[in-house]
Amino acid sequence: MGKQQNEGEGNRTAAKEYNKETQEFVRSGQVDKAAAEAKRAMNSAEGKELDAAHDKAAAHAKEHDPEETRDYKQRH
Repeated sequence: MGKQQNEGEGNRTAAKEYNKETQEFVRSGQVDKAAAEAKRAMNSAEGKELDAAHDKAAAHAKEHDPEETRDYKQRH
C-alpha cells in the first residue's frame, strides 16, 4: 500500500467513502430500526449523557468559527 497523499483542505477520499457507506446503509433498509434505537436511547436514562455529549461537541464546534451562529438546541 502506498503512502497516503495529503489532500489539503478537506479530504475528498474520506468524503467519497463516507458518502458511499451512507448510501449503502440507506439502501440496507436499516434506517427506521436505527432511528427507533436512537429515540429509545434518548428517552432512557442514557438520554442525559447523550445530551451532555452533544452539548460538549457543539461547544467545540462553536469555537472553530465564532462568526457563525447555530441553534444547537433544535435536535430530537
